[in-house]
Amino acid sequence: MSYENVSRRTVLTGLGAAGAVALAGCVGNGDDDGAADGATVDDIDDTFSIGILQDFSGPLPDYGAQGTAGFYSGLAYKADDDPLPADSVDEGTYEYSVGDVDIDLLVRDSASDPSEAQELAEELATTDEVDLLYGSASSGGANRIITNVVDRTEIPYIAGPAAAAEITNEDETCRERVFRANENTAMDARSGGVYIAEATDVDQIALFGADNDFGRSVVNGYRQVLEDRGVDIVEERFVPGDYAEWDGLIDQAVDAGAEGMVGGFTAEALIPFASSFLTGDYDLQLFGGFASRVTLVPVGETLEQVLGDEFTNEGLENAAFGPFTTRYHWNQYDNEINDRFVEMHTETYDIVPDLFTGGAFTAASAVIQSFEQAGEASSDAIVEQMRGMTVEDTPKGENGYEFQEYNNQARSEMTVAPVEVTSDDEEYWPASIMPGEPIERVAAEDVTTPADEMTCDLS
Repeated sequence: MSYENVSRRTVLTGLGAAGAVALAGCVGNGDDDGAADGATVDDIDDTFSIGILQDFSGPLPDYGAQGTAGFYSGLAYKADDDPLPADSVDEGTYEYSVGDVDIDLLVRDSASDPSEAQELAEELATTDEVDLLYGSASSGGANRIITNVVDRTEIPYIAGPAAAAEITNEDETCRERVFRANENTAMDARSGGVYIAEATDVDQIALFGADNDFGRSVVNGYRQVLEDRGVDIVEERFVPGDYAEWDGLIDQAVDAGAEGMVGGFTAEALIPFASSFLTGDYDLQLFGGFASRVTLVPVGETLEQVLGDEFTNEGLENAAFGPFTTRYHWNQYDNEINDRFVEMHTETYDIVPDLFTGGAFTAASAVIQSFEQAGEASSDAIVEQMRGMTVEDTPKGENGYEFQEYNNQARSEMTVAPVEVTSDDEEYWPASIMPGEPIERVAAEDVTTPADEMTCDLS
């Protein structure tokens, strides 16, 4: 099928918002045979529209801020300009130019509601006729966008910060036109699992996760990696996302012989867990993934209260609170791109880049790179060029992310870092704890889910 005579917008107009026709995939093979030799965005006189779906209300508006500000910063880096201002990190319609490409950004608030995310995505795709969808902090929202909007309209979609590994690992949702630059829970688990198995003396471990897409994805990922490397799972439990009665469950893990624990839950459960873990004097090492400031601010306050005078780097180490894996934090990478990213982000948004902002930056960078490689700004350029792309400009350095051809998930290096007391010179970081100097760097090929361990196969 060729889009030369039948544009996607013509298809959408005929389909309508309530249409149910499934169109066959019509994409290139991801190579660069058709790329414009040496093209830059200064040579491309096109317009392009992006529908951005992020949470600006509901329980996790900071996630939406990270996903949006990071994306704006990625565009700004490619434009060699300042990002859109802080008041643009909200629903509205904004304009931004990268070279001669004029980009319309239609930003909508999905409010942590999967139904709202689907409804807004349908409107953006069929009424507003955007060329690309990006976003969703909720994995449930990303799933509904894929199965109810992408499948019907064939609009390309970049998911993020939604982190459930299944989005790009399972055949129910992986698609030729679905990409994700943000790191996922499987990357957390594989990097953390490799560290536990190969760099610690822990042979028996307990896995706890929230009873939702995120928590199950974390636990499933750790289980697979740890069992493959000979670590015994002696306790596994899923709890409500706001679970607070931790003493009994931690006791059960100890009684089962656990020497370490992995926690796969967010702030609501992590705060009471941290209090129980630290005050109970358990002989356990806690592992997991470094959270964003949304979680680290209240957890840091809890650590200060519980540890008192022992709230020091040495005290945190003695409490066996960490180390944890990091997908991205501002202080984990030392390169010119990250330096510029941190500078522009703090100057514009008064905060350092956080957990989700590195992947969001990379998503925007990949979009512009696809235009340069194709010599045009179009939906087809996204689909054809991002497949298998090595992203040149990323916060993890040049060529720091690579989209895997078999599932369109970008893989990148991860780090393992201790929990430290926030240093006095970190004026743009609000939490009292932060990731310390990396003690381990886990290569991209070691953190990605192998093709034979997933049901997605786009090859």
